[in-house]
Amino acid sequence: MHHPIFAPPSRRAVLRGGAALGGLGLVGPALAPPARAASVLRVSYIPILAMAQLFVMQAEGWAAKAGLDLQTTGFSSGPAMVQGLASGRFDVAYIGIGPALVAQAHGVDLKVVAANGIDQIALLGRGGFAGAWAKAGTPAAAFAAFRKQAGRPVRIATLPKGAVPDTVLHYWLDNVAHVAPADVQVLGFGENRLQQALLTGAVDAASTLEPALTLVSERDPTARVLVRGAAMFPGQPGAVLAVTSALIARDRAAVQRLVDLHVRATRLLHADPHRAASDLEKTMGKGLLTEATLFKAVTSPSMNPIADPRKIQAATVKLAAYQARLDRMAPVKDVAGMFDPSFYLRAIAAK
Repeated sequence: MHHPIFAPPSRRAVLRGGAALGGLGLVGPALAPPARAASVLRVSYIPILAMAQLFVMQAEGWAAKAGLDLQTTGFSSGPAMVQGLASGRFDVAYIGIGPALVAQAHGVDLKVVAANGIDQIALLGRGGFAGAWAKAGTPAAAFAAFRKQAGRPVRIATLPKGAVPDTVLHYWLDNVAHVAPADVQVLGFGENRLQQALLTGAVDAASTLEPALTLVSERDPTARVLVRGAAMFPGQPGAVLAVTSALIARDRAAVQRLVDLHVRATRLLHADPHRAASDLEKTMGKGLLTEATLFKAVTSPSMNPIADPRKIQAATVKLAAYQARLDRMAPVKDVAGMFDPSFYLRAIAAK
């Protein structure tokens, strides 16, 4: 029986760049054409909003101008990416920090060179549970009241075991809200199925992130964010830009150019969310998410795009220890050693 982490990857999906950025001084000057052949980077990613920096740089056409040929392959979930990383098929991963830790525990030598966001996972409630929450004095009381009224525990959807939303949810239930185990049932889903479960009423809540928070709130008038990320797990890490140590040894300059673009995309997300939403609609929206919905998601309190990997390092150490206690992964001996902020520091020094 195969471990769920080693599920087969989804079909290959190559992102194509759009128009190059011009005249937006807040996100840096246009990059000069490369003087030599482009560096080929094999990039694995998950097509979710937490990877917004990748989608922005692709839609803007920055990668080619920076001398990078990003050969991208999409996966249905973070844990599913670990197989490809373990086989040596990829140099770069836009991945959740949870699966990155799992990959490291399985012998993949990854370095986190940039963060994507912080405090992005929130608890969304709907239906009778949202109603019970509004009346209860504490979260634990809301769970108990719902169970008494419905005759069953609160069903909370989240991503698969080992993913950050799953770990953050369990941390909040056990260490912050102190919810009785009998009052809650946690269900693991892929991103698309999680959204469907909320919209069909199959679950009462979800530990998830944008754009699901915005999309479900738009379509279900009973849905509301009950707990924001910082209250669930302060400083919670999320998705990251990670590269293999082998790539750093082989082509350090290419890694630097990639991090430069990542920082530039992060600045665009803050400086021009309308343009960012347009970029995201072209790349990850694919007709399923409108530009208006993506704009709401990008400007949501749960988006919080950052690039500085140092801001999530301490919380990642804490998260890894908790994941190990949950038996979600083998302990990683040197979590802090996974971080290499040098590329980020050079990127911001150049601006």
